[in-house]
Amino acid sequence: MMGMTLTYIFHSGFVLESEECILIFDYWMDPANVVLPVLGKSKPVYVFSSHFHEDHFSRAIFSWREKKKDITYILSKDILRRKRAKQEEADVWMGKGAMWQDEHIKVTATGSNDSGVSWIIEVGGKKIFHAGDLNNWYAKFLYDRDNVPPMIISDEYCEIDPLKEEKRFLGELKDIGKLTDKFDIAMFPVDGRIGNGYTLGARQFIDKFKVGLFVPMHFVMSGFESSWRVKDECAAKGIEYWCIERDGASIEC
Repeated sequence: MMGMTLTYIFHSGFVLESEECILIFDYWMDPANVVLPVLGKSKPVYVFSSHFHEDHFSRAIFSWREKKKDITYILSKDILRRKRAKQEEADVWMGKGAMWQDEHIKVTATGSNDSGVSWIIEVGGKKIFHAGDLNNWYAKFLYDRDNVPPMIISDEYCEIDPLKEEKRFLGELKDIGKLTDKFDIAMFPVDGRIGNGYTLGARQFIDKFKVGLFVPMHFVMSGFESSWRVKDECAAKGIEYWCIERDGASIEC
């Protein structure tokens, strides 16, 4: 029996191949041409998009149906609400708390403190987590907790309370914790653009959950090496850490 192979596409995009099927997460760009060869395999393919942001969802995914008949699109409902796709273009639309399964996979849509959802997927006897945009995004303002600004202006020109946002993030982790306390593979943002303390969300995640393999993502703007910063914290907890070095890199799980 084969194990699982996880391949990094770009940004937050991955291909996970099990013995029975193939999962594609949050496709945006594919510099190393990872996806097309995968579509040529005989296994069924499941395509996930966690939310509507252009770095997590591309309408290019729908063109894959021309090359692959056995393909199932499982998308977050906010993509539909934002009119980025039509109802009939996806096979499954999911919001937080929804569950769906077939003979190969079981999917639970969990929450996000940003847009859309995160995913828990059971496949090949393993439990997989893809965070989407779930993260402690305002960690830099929590670096000195005695002097947290009461309100900041975000990139979207709205007022943000960093402590309140962290509470939302930790609340989502608590809700996920009601479903499970461990993951065999977890893909989670480690984004250096956050600034000081950019690994805080990842560290809070591994404090909450037992993880077999931790996989960083969402680091494309700050570089591959920036995503390796959580390796030591993971090692201290006995968690394997994937230091991704290039687009198209793979790891046997």
